[in-house]
Amino acid sequence: MAKNKRKVGEKGEQWAVDFLVAKGYEIIERNYQASRYEIDIIARQGEWLVFVEVKLRGDQDHGLPEDNAGKAKQNFLIKGADIYLNQNDWDGKVRFDLIAITVRPFEIVHFEDAFY
Repeated sequence: MAKNKRKVGEKGEQWAVDFLVAKGYEIIERNYQASRYEIDIIARQGEWLVFVEVKLRGDQDHGLPEDNAGKAKQNFLIKGADIYLNQNDWDGKVRFDLIAITVRPFEIVHFEDAFY
């Protein structure tokens, strides 16, 4: 079961990457690990460095994918981004986006500057 869930998650992240690339983003990192923090996607859009959280749901019977990106998850992402920024000496603009994917019916919603 966990293996299948991981494969579905990887597929969702690939859909998100393909979506961002089609919008002109440059993918810098996937599944960036820093200590106990993980960032699904780090991308660049012009002068912006964008940290992207991907949320996936099979359907909307139990809520929207973005419902799973609460304050705890946001703080987790921010702490991981802080480590990345310190390690990579980035001093440009930074943004946190959320990509919510529903499989049935298939839908991708991109929330730019979703939280800070």
